[in-house]
Amino acid sequence: MSLPELLHGRLSLPVVASPLFIVSGPELVAAQCKAGIVGSFPALNARPAEMLDDWLVQIKEEVTEYALQNPLLPVAPFAVNQICHPSNDRLQVDMAVCVRHRVPIIITSLQLPQWIVDATHSYGGLVFHDVTNIQHACRAAAMGVDGLILVCAGAGGHAGTHSPFALLREIRQWFDKTVLLSGAISDGFGIASAQMLGADMAYIGTRFIATEEANATSAHKQMLIDYAASDIVYTNLITGVHGNYLGPSLVAAGLDPANLPQSDKSKMNFGSGGNTKAKAWKDIWSAGQGIGGIKDAPAVARVVATMRDDYDKAVASFGHKYPAPAPNVRA
Repeated sequence: MSLPELLHGRLSLPVVASPLFIVSGPELVAAQCKAGIVGSFPALNARPAEMLDDWLVQIKEEVTEYALQNPLLPVAPFAVNQICHPSNDRLQVDMAVCVRHRVPIIITSLQLPQWIVDATHSYGGLVFHDVTNIQHACRAAAMGVDGLILVCAGAGGHAGTHSPFALLREIRQWFDKTVLLSGAISDGFGIASAQMLGADMAYIGTRFIATEEANATSAHKQMLIDYAASDIVYTNLITGVHGNYLGPSLVAAGLDPANLPQSDKSKMNFGSGGNTKAKAWKDIWSAGQGIGGIKDAPAVARVVATMRDDYDKAVASFGHKYPAPAPNVRA
């Protein structure tokens, strides 16, 4: 297992809060970093593109000031997500801004180009890449990424179908850098379980939609509280790539979750700052299968503190679940 030097002593929990389209903004990211977990946001959330520079300044200033005022507390670095897709006409400009600000961690999704890895490494930054299968993982590892984010079954948004027990254990046979595990993790027990399985960190998104700082509607947050895993629908209709969505939001948009048509990857479009059909993300809401444990929408600090309590309980109790048998003693 491998945790980058950048994160040593700066985490209250081994967690990266995943970038949430539309939902993640400077307020949420700063709150996550101040709570001791890596906060992140998609570069495309900053609209117009010129706003990205303002957001990075805001996050850096707020987090730095908090760290100076609280020298004994772990304050985490932040990350920016770059969507590496031909339709994202902002990618090169957004990366130039990130390089200029020396963004500590770049999270990449979809078709990773070598130049992003090289640009990030040029100033000592880290690259963590989303993968859903072995083929994608091998390609990213060969390009020199610093970590792999395993987006397994049950994760919110664009998710894979592999069990974490299969994907993580297979990748751990040959990848000795940082591994982050995603897929229905919403509490401290899930974080501890991810580490026990061999991950270095948990990658958590949906739980942070239901927080005070998240840029989500009250209806979106309430839906996470009211529904459970059985209400999550896996479909490629929304963007052309399979993902998990809240069934009730599909119904509200006039769709029948039980009879959704198939789509294709040509539907995916990130031109000029996001999917051109804003309704797909604004009204049809993504969520992972871990929503059954979400019962409230408090401040990020409280969510992380609760996760920490549960994590400590999980770690402390694990050895008592199945104690080692007494050694055989022959008379």
